[in-house]
Amino acid sequence: MATQTSGSNPSGAAAEVKDKGEELVSAAQEQITSKANELGGDAMFQIREQLDQRSTQAGEQLQSIGKTLQSGANQLRSEGNDVPARIVQEVARRADGVGDYLQSAEADRILGDIEGFARRRPWLTAGVGALAGLLASRFVKASGDRRYAGARSNGSGYSPSMRSLTSGDT
Repeated sequence: MATQTSGSNPSGAAAEVKDKGEELVSAAQEQITSKANELGGDAMFQIREQLDQRSTQAGEQLQSIGKTLQSGANQLRSEGNDVPARIVQEVARRADGVGDYLQSAEADRILGDIEGFARRRPWLTAGVGALAGLLASRFVKASGDRRYAGARSNGSGYSPSMRSLTSGDT
């Protein structure tokens, strides 16, 4: 008959500690996952809320532009310029339509429409993305040139604050 010795208890305690550690790690992972999902949900809610607010504002502005263009078209028509009046009236009608869409559409609908457009026209979407990237890089380059123009114009290549640090005048 074999009896357990006190030497086998430490390995049993180690297994028990290991199991307890695994339980703690598992519980911590569940808490982290839950908190991440909660924060992600909050972020998505805030993004949708901002999109709703901004699209409504943009829609109101577009409708205002549409009304202004419509009055311009009426004035052109009263002056006898029918062809430009029709063109301006069509632009006014489309601005009003887009403004109405932006005012009334929810964030999910707008995002779905953008996604649908991107799926139907992937090459156009890629081209727009490439153009946006090009414009962004040009903007960054131009702003960098302006930012460093003052440093180059003083002849030292240093900004005035760097000159005082390098000359020992603090």
